[in-house]
Amino acid sequence: MICDNLTVKDGVLYFAGQNTVELAKKYGTPLYLLDEDKIREKCRIYKHAFEKHFGPGSQLLYASKANCFKQIYEIMTEEKMGIDVVSSGEIYVALKAGYDLSDAYFHSNNKTDEDISYAMEKGIGYFVADNVEEVKAVEKEAARRGIKQKLLLRLTPGIDPHTYEAIATGKVDSKFGTPIETGQADEIVEFTLKQEHILLEGFHCHVGSQVFGEDIFERAAVVMLEFIAAMRDKYGYTARVLDLGGGYGVRYIESDPYLDIEIKVGQVAASIKETCRRLNLEMPEIHMEPGRSIVADAGMTLYTVGTVKKIPGYKNYVSIDGGMPDNPRFALYRSSYTCLPANKMDEKCDFQCSVVGRCCESGDIIQEHVMMPESIGRYDTVAVCTTGAYNYSMASNYNKLPRPPIVMLRGGRESYVAVKRESFEDLVRNDV
Repeated sequence: MICDNLTVKDGVLYFAGQNTVELAKKYGTPLYLLDEDKIREKCRIYKHAFEKHFGPGSQLLYASKANCFKQIYEIMTEEKMGIDVVSSGEIYVALKAGYDLSDAYFHSNNKTDEDISYAMEKGIGYFVADNVEEVKAVEKEAARRGIKQKLLLRLTPGIDPHTYEAIATGKVDSKFGTPIETGQADEIVEFTLKQEHILLEGFHCHVGSQVFGEDIFERAAVVMLEFIAAMRDKYGYTARVLDLGGGYGVRYIESDPYLDIEIKVGQVAASIKETCRRLNLEMPEIHMEPGRSIVADAGMTLYTVGTVKKIPGYKNYVSIDGGMPDNPRFALYRSSYTCLPANKMDEKCDFQCSVVGRCCESGDIIQEHVMMPESIGRYDTVAVCTTGAYNYSMASNYNKLPRPPIVMLRGGRESYVAVKRESFEDLVRNDV
C-alpha cells in the first residue's frame, strides 16, 4: 500500500482503521478525510528528530498553506508546534483557533501595508521579509507603534531542488527572497541592521517542495552558513536563527521513494555541525517548516462514480462527483496520485482509464492511466490517496460546486466534522 494507514478487509478499503465505504455513506461525497493520529505522529517524529540532532532551542513550524483550518491549529498547539503563515487570512484562522501568535512566522513575497499592520496588531512573533521594500514597510509600522519587531530575511541560496518548476523556490531567479549570488543579500542585511525598530534575528531560505534529492538541504545549509559567517566578518553581526524552510517529499505513487525523516534530519544536522566547525561559527538555532510531509498522507478524498465512458480503440473515462475544484493539482502540475476502487479492492484491476471530474473543462482530470476493475460503474466509491496537502487549501467553487467537508478520523473508530460541507447558500453568501 502507498501509505501505512491503508488496509483492506473483505474487499473494502480502510483508512486510519475505518471503512471508507461506510464513511462515504455517512458523510456523502466528495469527502476529505484526515487521519488525526497520523498528523500527530508526524509532528512527534519531527520533534524527536530535532531534539535528538539539534538539541534544545531548535524549532519546527507547521507550514499552514499546506492545509489551513481551525482544528489543524488546535492540533499544532497541543503538539507544541510553531507555525508559519502566508496571509492575514491564515493569521485570522489561527487566532480563531486560539493559537498563540508569538510562535508564528509571517511569510509571503508581497505583504500589503494592511497585512503588516494587522499582523503587528495581533501580536505576530516574526516577519520573514522577502525584500527591501518590505523591510521598509515593517520599520515604518513598527516605528508608528513604538515597538521593536523581530524579523528574519528570506534569502535565495541558488539551489535547484530538481522538483516541479512551479514549486522550485531556491534558485537565483526565483520570485521569492533576496539572492546571495548577486550581492543583494549583503545589501539587505546592511540596510536592515540600520533600522531602529527591527530586530534582525537571522535568515530564512526555502529551496522548493516535494524534494527527494539526497543533499538538497545540506547544500542549502552550507551556503547559508557561509553567508552567516561572511556577515559576521563584515558587519560584526551573527545570526541567531537559520530557518531552512520545508519541502521534504512524500509518496503519492508506488515509485516515489520513502524518506525517513529522522535520518534526513540527522544528515542535515551533521552537515551543519561540520560547516560550523570549519567556519568557527556557533551553530544558530535551526528551524524547519514541514507542511506537506506532516499532512499529505494523513489525507484521502472519497468520490462516487457517476458515468463510465468507453471509446473503443481510444480511451476510457471514469467520471466522479468531484474534480479540479477540490483537487486542482493535476491541472496545475500534472501531479501523480494513487486512485483505488474503495468498494472493489478484491477485484482484478485490468481496466485502464482516466479518472476525471464533473466540471465543464477538458483539463478537469484527477489522474490518467489508472487501473480499475472492469466492473467499475455508477455508485462505486473511488478513493484518492495522499490528498491531505494542497487540496482543501487550494480548493475553489469552479462551476459553482460547493467545497467538500473535512472529516477527521482518530483512534480507529471515531470520526467528526472539522469543516462543514458548503451549501448552495454559501455560494451566494457574499453576493449583493
